[in-house]
Amino acid sequence: MHTREEKIEAFGRLLDIMDALREKCPWNAEQTMESIRPMTEEEVYELSDAIINHDVKETAKEIGDLLYHMVFYARIGQEGGDFDIADSINKVCDKMVFRHPHVFRKDGSLVPEGEAPSAKEIADTWELVKAKEKDGNKRVMSGIPAAMPAILKALSMQEKARGCGFDWDKKEDVWAKVKEEVGEVDEASREDDSAHLTEEFGDLMFSTINAARLYGVDPEVALSTTCEKFRRRFTYLEEQTMRKGRDLKSMTLAEMDAIWDEAKKQGL
Repeated sequence: MHTREEKIEAFGRLLDIMDALREKCPWNAEQTMESIRPMTEEEVYELSDAIINHDVKETAKEIGDLLYHMVFYARIGQEGGDFDIADSINKVCDKMVFRHPHVFRKDGSLVPEGEAPSAKEIADTWELVKAKEKDGNKRVMSGIPAAMPAILKALSMQEKARGCGFDWDKKEDVWAKVKEEVGEVDEASREDDSAHLTEEFGDLMFSTINAARLYGVDPEVALSTTCEKFRRRFTYLEEQTMRKGRDLKSMTLAEMDAIWDEAKKQGL
């Protein structure tokens, strides 16, 4: 592992490289926050994939790619005279000190060992501590981006609610809610009201995500795993059909199900 000095030196090298690219590379020079935003989103998903796959080398690489983007945004902010990377770093440092009164005292010194609450106590009051920022005018759900993917948004909302003590006493209790939502979807499906059916499906999905959270399952990972399994099995179905000189549209559902079962038996 590197020393603290080597880490600081590496970060300084990244800043120097960014300065050179903005000043000497035509492509880098013309980029804006808006133009690199889509690329940043892609980098976030690539980092997520590396973490899910437990690929340590790829994770290290993707962290670097994402850090490059953060420095890129800060450099653009600096050029506009709005802020620089030091402002960004200091803001997050101030926020972390404020949100961790069990670690830092108001004067910035560390709380002595043995005085900190348990991890559960910290988690149970986390959102209430955050709500004290901005003179207490910040609402718990206000920090969740509207554009966040729905599964991640639902999970974030549920975690924030838990941080305020709004959660099931026992995780098993969530199943009654899931079953209730299934029944409401069933009832809505019999009506000629697409808006109501959409609402009830949303409620069902929200409650299912909540159940996954309570059981320690990442719903994004769970659904991604199922999607990849479906991809493997459907590809097998497609390839087997082509080998027989046929196409999927000419196959009966029973014929496709038989090949699908073959894929399952092969562990696909």
